[in-house]
Amino acid sequence: MNIKPLADRVIVRPLEAEEVTKGGIVLPDTAKEKPQEGQVVAVGEGRRLENGTIQPLTLKVGDHVLYGKYSGTEISTKDGEEVLIMKEDDVLAIIKTK
Repeated sequence: MNIKPLADRVIVRPLEAEEVTKGGIVLPDTAKEKPQEGQVVAVGEGRRLENGTIQPLTLKVGDHVLYGKYSGTEISTKDGEEVLIMKEDDVLAIIKTK
């Protein structure tokens, strides 16, 4: 991907929506929930503070994150990949793996 977010923005690749419920029911495309978790694929340089310094972002490339249902702006890359651009503040949590 050849996109670099500016300031305190990050690019997130949403995870695929569930195709089968826990009970084993197969969901059609129209009934699938919009995913609310994804992987950070790019980060901006950071938030500019009032004194002019740049505060680096907490998130880093590769983080598995949770975000709000309607957060970010959806874009399509040249490769046809769907990603979200959002501010770091729109990310609710980082999912830690063991």
